Amino acid sequence: MLGGPQVVLAQDISGTKLLPPRAIPGGALPEPDDSVRVPGAAAIAPAPDTPTAHTALPLVPFTSARDALKAWMRDSTAGNKVGAVRALEYAASQGHLTAQYKLGRMYAGGEGVPANDLKAFEYFSKIADENADAIPGTADARLVGSAFVALGNYFSDGIKGSYVKPNPDRAFDMFHYAASYFGDPDGQYNLARLYMTGQGASRDPRQAARWMKLAAEKGHAPARAAFGEMLLRGGEGVPRHPVLGLMWLAMAREGADPARESWIIERHDLAFAAASANDRSAALALIERQHLVNSRSGTAAQN
Repeated sequence: MLGGPQVVLAQDISGTKLLPPRAIPGGALPEPDDSVRVPGAAAIAPAPDTPTAHTALPLVPFTSARDALKAWMRDSTAGNKVGAVRALEYAASQGHLTAQYKLGRMYAGGEGVPANDLKAFEYFSKIADENADAIPGTADARLVGSAFVALGNYFSDGIKGSYVKPNPDRAFDMFHYAASYFGDPDGQYNLARLYMTGQGASRDPRQAARWMKLAAEKGHAPARAAFGEMLLRGGEGVPRHPVLGLMWLAMAREGADPARESWIIERHDLAFAAASANDRSAALALIERQHLVNSRSGTAAQN
């Protein structure tokens, strides 16, 4: 179960070559009425009913996206949020992938800008529509895969008060493409969850276990915990194997963020408390063996 090939699948289970998902719905956001436009520069729409000091200013006509990114780093370091966002928006308007992704994350989390899920959705949509054929394994592909995952989450829940409605089928499309074409572990984990619940696809415990295992092998802590519980229970796409289940839960516990993933710690503690002494010892021995293998591999790579 450990050390298996980290597969980036370019085909689905039927062997049919994957096609990029359909274009994401939605058009350009409306421009603010009171903005001052610079010829040839595209402004970004403000969040509804939120402070819009930075969006009311024109995009600075930098000489290039690279020049804008330098200004973004300089203004960010100096604490000039307005200048930093304007510079980043200019780079994004020039098609700079990293700038588009950064802005999507900023608007999704309200980091340095008013939180605006619709604007985040628009940025991630642009990334997905224009870069669906990025070469897997590259730095750009990792950003594109993450954008598809973000879109999957938006289609799962919808965006209140917008044209983005809950759509399980489209969520499945986004997660499946991120998981299969880009090999994204977040996409694989979310795809597994859809197969477990039957949302956007027929319920399929075997496929759920398959995708969960792929994400677990890449170090995805929630996937490791979920796959461990599958093995502890058995009958949900995998045979019952308590020792391996405890091993995966212990490895999930090691990589869990206590602030955001306390549920992993709780389930690990409950599982180990209920396990027999022999199963606990066997699971810990497997983990020690894996750590030793990883240590040797790291030493060999350095040499």
